[in-house]
Amino acid sequence: MTPPQLLIVGSIGLDTIETPRATVERVLGGAAVFAASAACRFAAPAVVGVVGDDFPPEHGALLRGQGVDLTCVDKKPGKTFFWHGRYEEDMNNRVTLDTQLGVFGEFAPRIDPPYDRIATVFLANIHPQLQLDVLDAMRGSPLTAMDSMNYWIRTTPDLLKKVIARVSLFFVNDEEARMLTNRQSIRSAADALLSMGPEWVVIKRGDAGAGLFTRDAEFFVPAIPLRQVVDPTGAGDTFAGGMMGYLARRGGRSFAVMKQAAVAGTVMASFCVEDFSLNRLACLGKQDIVERIGRIRDLCAFDPLDF
Repeated sequence: MTPPQLLIVGSIGLDTIETPRATVERVLGGAAVFAASAACRFAAPAVVGVVGDDFPPEHGALLRGQGVDLTCVDKKPGKTFFWHGRYEEDMNNRVTLDTQLGVFGEFAPRIDPPYDRIATVFLANIHPQLQLDVLDAMRGSPLTAMDSMNYWIRTTPDLLKKVIARVSLFFVNDEEARMLTNRQSIRSAADALLSMGPEWVVIKRGDAGAGLFTRDAEFFVPAIPLRQVVDPTGAGDTFAGGMMGYLARRGGRSFAVMKQAAVAGTVMASFCVEDFSLNRLACLGKQDIVERIGRIRDLCAFDPLDF
């Protein structure tokens, strides 16, 4: 197996998902899972997480088959993290029906050498203190990125800001960006987030695409128009995983590479929503990805205006 180029820390879970057209029960999910499945198309990811003794072995085999290193995933007595959600007709709104933390409630990230020297790190949505613990455990000067959620903004805002101040890249959706900054304009919210310390901020906007911001530049990538969305679960994590996988592959931090990485993330998220769990991501070929990159180029291309 290729030595890991990207360390992903986050949840590994089992999901029951209800949509207007279908329901699936206890399928593979979790932020780290979606991120790793996207990242593995560009670089070799290693996951730090925890599962219970009810975790189906075929799920681990699926991830390993994609080249995901699970050495730092602990198996504990008890139940694997479980989430049950229902989507409304337009697929943009969902209701959480049940959340059972199981062994994830006592999750303490284990990062053994040489994994503590991986050069690119993605901290998926977990408690901010755990994110700080991971940052403290890493050696060298890795490229670090984090995601979060509205729950941590409401309950641990000061601790969350400590993490934001220490990472290179902060992923956040538009609602969370406004909540965290009390600013309505996306550009203004990005400015406020950048003032907290990160070099780059990515604001995810669902089916409206995503914006990449620095203090003096910005880039917007559109979402790919799809004829059918089957399940949006994990799309944001897939976007982040695709972007971080590309950055790990390139090993650069220039704005040009960051823009390419945002496109990579957008492409991977477009596949994620076309089926439940990893069903679509797991069967991708390189040509599928290349074709969708071309679609984004076509969406953005135009001739100079004559006036």
